[in-house]
Amino acid sequence: MSYAEIYRRSLADPEGFWMEAARAIDWTRPPSKALWTERAPIYEWFRDGELNACWNAVDRHVEAGRGGQVAIIHDSPLTGRIARLSFAELRDRVARLAGALVRAGVGSGDRVILYMPMVPEALVAMLACARIGAIHSVVFGGFAAHELAVRIDDATPKAVISASCGIEPGRIVPYKPLLDAALAEAAHRPDFCVILQRPEAEAALVAGRDHEWEAFQAGAAPAPCLPVRGDHPAYILYTSGTTGQPKGVVRPTAGHLVALHWTLRNIYAVEPGEVFWAASDVGWVVGHSYICYGPLVHGNTTIVFEGKPVGTPDAGTYWRVIAEHGVRSLFTAPTAFRAIRREDPEGKLIRRHDLSGFRALFLAGERADPDTVAWAERQLGVPVIDHWWQTETGWAIAANPLGVERLPVKQGSPSVAMPGYDVQVLDEGGHPVPPGTLGALAIRLPLPPGTLTTLWNAEARFVKSYLGHFPGWYETGDAGMKDEDGYLYIMARTDDVINVAGHRLSTGAMEEVLASHPDVAECAVIGVADPVKGQVPMGFLCLNRGCDRPHDAVEREAVALVRERIGPVAAFRLALVVDRLPKTRSGKILRGTMAKIADGQPFRMPATIDDPAVLDEIRAALGARGYPAAG
Repeated sequence: MSYAEIYRRSLADPEGFWMEAARAIDWTRPPSKALWTERAPIYEWFRDGELNACWNAVDRHVEAGRGGQVAIIHDSPLTGRIARLSFAELRDRVARLAGALVRAGVGSGDRVILYMPMVPEALVAMLACARIGAIHSVVFGGFAAHELAVRIDDATPKAVISASCGIEPGRIVPYKPLLDAALAEAAHRPDFCVILQRPEAEAALVAGRDHEWEAFQAGAAPAPCLPVRGDHPAYILYTSGTTGQPKGVVRPTAGHLVALHWTLRNIYAVEPGEVFWAASDVGWVVGHSYICYGPLVHGNTTIVFEGKPVGTPDAGTYWRVIAEHGVRSLFTAPTAFRAIRREDPEGKLIRRHDLSGFRALFLAGERADPDTVAWAERQLGVPVIDHWWQTETGWAIAANPLGVERLPVKQGSPSVAMPGYDVQVLDEGGHPVPPGTLGALAIRLPLPPGTLTTLWNAEARFVKSYLGHFPGWYETGDAGMKDEDGYLYIMARTDDVINVAGHRLSTGAMEEVLASHPDVAECAVIGVADPVKGQVPMGFLCLNRGCDRPHDAVEREAVALVRERIGPVAAFRLALVVDRLPKTRSGKILRGTMAKIADGQPFRMPATIDDPAVLDEIRAALGARGYPAAG
């Protein structure tokens, strides 16, 4: 069946399409129907079915006689170690940790926060929660104590599972002090913490609260898989909100598994038993969908990679991993390839490795610029597929479905909408616009399975944030257009959330931190173009009247404050003191115009600007600093 036929059927007969896809999943009680519409615009999938995510990801492969197949490869160039876990070994480890959690009082519906580096134990912890119906919430290890505390207070976990440290090129990052600081700041108190001690930096444990990983599990009886309803949350994953308050995306179990299983063969073109690698982190949605659940549910071997595209040890590390482990498809961010290309522009390191088994490269996280895509195609000789999705959707909104048919690639486009996604470009009034016209990208409700159904403890915010602007539609927050062939082009965010190396970060949250500096009266943060990360944040600071401190001192303190409160993941290094900020007559800061000036792009003078001379001041301030795009 062609892509066009599959797509048309998914929209014309979603009930039949998704019930058929659901047959690939093991159910303890099959659902009576696919789509539940009683609470529209809150739609639910497979609500009355019963199943278990861990069974589908692990146990069923063992029961089918494939327990000896490698499930997880841990490749850590930062420690020099490579380890492999079979499905049978994974089942035993997961069941043992799950049993220890049950013994400690964790049950179905309880939340468990995971604050872990890229080690197999991170996946073991995720799956152990799923095994007993607990709801995990993974927090990226690069986040600072305050951000962790905010998530602890929102999720109110019964337990926290963490590690003594993470490892970055050239340095050890102690996690335990960050966790201790977060717990001291948070109002909520978890019952206990479990700490994986890593030899690179062991942590001091708090008596009565902290338990060492192995000691915690000693003597625990393995826990069986507990069936949960189809609408039971598999996890909560926090994503940046424009207010600075993170949004807890809720992923229901059944739709999550059905959709991910469909994607592995039909989008990523891999068969069960083959090696699939998503070079991301367990703290991001890619790590949930395509390091942990998707590949394992489909029966693939997944790679947990603790390293960087360059510097561990060089720009050839991706090619070593692909060749050594037989990777068939790689999913990574365009940022990674920009960094690799900068270090090895002629691709000399690529040709040192046998990539004959490598079939496809998939890029997502931010827009894949045509130059990077073309370079990768020339160097690798395989399809290079840009695809578009979000934390909220959990899987691709638009892609080139290699497992169905290879559609023509149009550089600059993530190709076409995937099954269940009726994507349209709307004007401000919510009306579809003609092909080639820029507008707001929206998806007609209902969204397909695997997407979010609400925000944790914030359903009204979910409706307002995503469904309120265009009734009957999900607002993606992206602006773009569609061509005559139905190919989508994603041009920019329509809010102030920026993409830093594929990580969506709120400029509003950074502004809140900067505004807390005692010398800062007003501030604005914008995303400016960066050749490697796509975007990096830049802060503009207006100081209090009478402040006579050196500007560079305040700027250094502001940078340090953001890195302390939000973490190095924000990549906040650019702060600039200015006399005033450009605003509309109603007082709105013209962040978009400032970003265009910083990037050296042409812009139209905003009709509502209060004083056009301020833009010249901003340009002069950037030029005086030598910022390269300011010319």
